[in-house]
Order: sequence, then structure tokens, then C-alpha cells
Amino acid sequence: MNNRIEQKLQHIQSDAIKGSRVELQLLTTLKCNLKCSYCSLGVGDVLGSQLQVGYDLDQLECFVDTHFSGKEIYVTFYGGEPTLNVRFISAVMQRFPLFRFQLQTNGTLLDSLPNEILGRLSNILISIDGGEAITDSYRGRGIYRQVLKNMRYVRDRVSGSMTARMTWNDANTSFTEIDELTKNFDYVYFQLVADEKYAGDAVHKRQEVLAQLIARFFAQSDMVYPVIPLMGIVRNKLFPNRAREMYAGLTQCRASTHLINVMPDGKVFPCPDMMYLPTMQQGDIGENWLHRSSLQSHPDMPCDVCEALPWCRRNCMKNLYRAYVQKDDVYRLNVVEPICDLIRFMGMEIDRHAPREWFARLSPPLRRQITDCEIYEYVEVMP
Repeated sequence: MNNRIEQKLQHIQSDAIKGSRVELQLLTTLKCNLKCSYCSLGVGDVLGSQLQVGYDLDQLECFVDTHFSGKEIYVTFYGGEPTLNVRFISAVMQRFPLFRFQLQTNGTLLDSLPNEILGRLSNILISIDGGEAITDSYRGRGIYRQVLKNMRYVRDRVSGSMTARMTWNDANTSFTEIDELTKNFDYVYFQLVADEKYAGDAVHKRQEVLAQLIARFFAQSDMVYPVIPLMGIVRNKLFPNRAREMYAGLTQCRASTHLINVMPDGKVFPCPDMMYLPTMQQGDIGENWLHRSSLQSHPDMPCDVCEALPWCRRNCMKNLYRAYVQKDDVYRLNVVEPICDLIRFMGMEIDRHAPREWFARLSPPLRRQITDCEIYEYVEVMP
């Protein structure tokens, strides 16, 4: 290999990951035991296309050593439904004992996981869609109660946190439903669905619920209301350097900087919602190569002139890429712009509650929960 090629390869490798952390999201299988109506893996026939992991752990270790040397690594087991491949999860935990581990699951098989896995998880993200009726309408009858039952069954054996990952699909989701999740989970993370669900009064309905959630968040200063998007926006507004330093000054979306999604066949993509696009591939475990994510800031994206940029830091790079780089005007008008409007609304509503004065009243432990909550590393923070 001549020096010029070697230098180019070294540059590609060193530029692939920004910052000191890597989230290695390993898809254990593309099989799932549910048929959620909005599953993003259903696009392009991804779901169910790869049932087993096609690379071995020697190859994974070589990939990690080559591209992530000196960086802190945490693994998220993802799918499909990752708990359908417990053997792989266990093998990775044994092979990489210094890594941190997270599980993103639909929760229906939690009660079958062995103690040695439950005890090693720093966080469990459990997919849910709001209250019982809404969750069951998307996931199947009885799923909501089954998930809560499974959570209670394993809670004493889980060393880390348990987080509700709520896709806010239905505009009729109420404050009460989300508030109830805060009583059953350690944290609640909601994501504004990237689908055409914002017509008519859907944005206004969400604004009403967001206003109630924000009022509840600031209602007392002897606790932190554990809703991650609110915690994260308050942190970013009060300490904007935190948003910049953790993501190398780039975006709040980890897919631009340090989120590596590994398909069961070993192909690497920056975003789990774009793994059906061959042009998005950025690496391969078996072939041991890794390029920088394609989801980067682009001049056609309007974020640089948006008043929310200092604390939003660009929300979902997949959304921005599709709307402004690929010029999907329908998606921009019906999905991206309403979501951006809702995020700006959240910022203005938070400002109405004088967050600096509220933060000043917090005890030092509660301040640290806002500024340094570990859960920020496991979810997107911005909804």
C-alpha cells in the first residue's frame, strides 16, 4: 500500500467518529414477535429479512479495535426484537466486559431474560405509544398490560434505569397518559413521529399536552419530572455548551457523529430508519471499513438561521436530509416543519416558566440530574 492511500484511509477512519464516545447499536435479528403498524423497518422489506447475525465476534472485535481505539463504547441491542437472540446478547457481554450496555425492546419478552443480562444493562428502553388503548391499537391487544407486568417482574433484577420510549403517533394522546408513564418508568422519552400525523388540529392538540407537561415539570423544585425532552431542552438552554461539547459542536442527532447501526449481516448505517437505502451504508464489520456518516449539516438545511439552533442543535438529521437535501417537499411540509414548530413551541413555553430561577432553587443533586443525566447518552434528547 503506498503512503498516499494509507494516509487517506487513516483520515477516513479518524474522521468517522466525532467525540470520545461511540454508540454501537447492534441489531441482533430483524425478526420481531409483534407487527406494530408504524414500524420503520417495514420500509423496503427490511423487517424479517435477516434473522441471524452473519459476522462473528472476532470480526466485531477487530472492527472495534481498528475504528474505536481509545473511545468509550456503549452497546445498544436493537432489532427487530433483540431479545429473540439472547445467545448473541450474552456472547457480546462476555466478550466485551468493559462496555456499557443498553437494550431497546418491545418489552414482551423481558420476563424471559436471564439475571446475568438484566444485571449488566445500564438502561432498558421499552417501546410504548402512550396509554393502554393507544398502545394496544398499534401493537396488539393486551400488549400494554403485558409490558407493565413484565417490568414489575424483572425490576428488582435490573441494575440500571428503565425508560419508556414513546413514539407520539396519536394526536389524541393525553397529558394523563404520559404522566402515568412517569409513575411506572424511571424516565419517559417521547419522540414526535416522523409520519404525516400533523394535519388539522393535530399540532394544536400536541401543543396543549406539551404545555401541561412543561407546567408540571416546573411545578416544584424538590424533584425533577423525569421527561427526557424537557430535561434536555432545559439543560441545553441553560448550558448550551453541554449540547456542543458532547456532540463535537455538530448536531443533537447522534447519527451525525457517533451512532453506528450494525445490521445482522454486518453492514453499517448511520440511522436505523434508513437501513433500507444502500447509499446510506457507511461501513462493514466483515470487511472492516468505516466512513463518516452521510447525515451531516447541509447548506440547504434552514437550521443555521433558526432561533432554536443554540439549544435544538438540529433535531433529526434523517428528517432534515430527506426534506432539504433530497427535496421531498411533501415530507417537509407535512412532517418536518410541524415537528420544528412543536420544538420551537416547547422552547418558548419553557422560557415562560423562568427556567433559570427554577434551576437556582434546585439542590446540587437535582442540578446534576439536569446537567449530567446519563440517560442523555442513550436517547436523542430532542423529541
